[in-house]
Amino acid sequence: MAVAIDAALQMAGDRLVSTAMVPQDISKLIVRTSMKDRAAFDLLYRQTSAKLFGVCLRVLNDRGEAEDALQEIYVKIWTKADRFAVSDLSPISWLVAIARNHSIDRIRARRRPTTDIDAVLDVADPAPGPEAAAVAGDQAGQIHRCLEELESDRAAAVRGAYLKGESYAELAQRHRVPLNTMRTWLRRSLMKLRECLER
Repeated sequence: MAVAIDAALQMAGDRLVSTAMVPQDISKLIVRTSMKDRAAFDLLYRQTSAKLFGVCLRVLNDRGEAEDALQEIYVKIWTKADRFAVSDLSPISWLVAIARNHSIDRIRARRRPTTDIDAVLDVADPAPGPEAAAVAGDQAGQIHRCLEELESDRAAAVRGAYLKGESYAELAQRHRVPLNTMRTWLRRSLMKLRECLER
């Protein structure tokens, strides 16, 4: 068999080897490839590329991507052939495992990157926290109680200006008072509200 491999390696140029190789021949080609024997690598490629391409195509479902993957796989085989240990296992199984694993790695790589779970903790929640909600709820109730202590027209003016966004002129017109009187009502009402809230 070794004579057959040596004869095949000595074939000229681009001629293809037409004889089928047995697993021991492929093992010897892998071993010689580990010694950076280009002729052995060329013969290994010609003898196994169709099968490995089929593996890539079956996993990737894209001919162009399978062709790219096949080239990358043979680069791996060239650089990692020394990791192949001749054993009872079939050398083609070793090659198929490299092709399959590389194809799966390509599928994983094309998936969108996921966000790290810790990064999610840094996302701010626009809603107030439980403590802030409780304080706000308590303050809202306290503000409504203090507004009830004001005269009804003053309380309505404060609600209009600070809760509904009405202008001083609109409030003065609605309550039929001069503009400066409305400003005085609001300023005095706010002072009373502050006193009430500080109790």
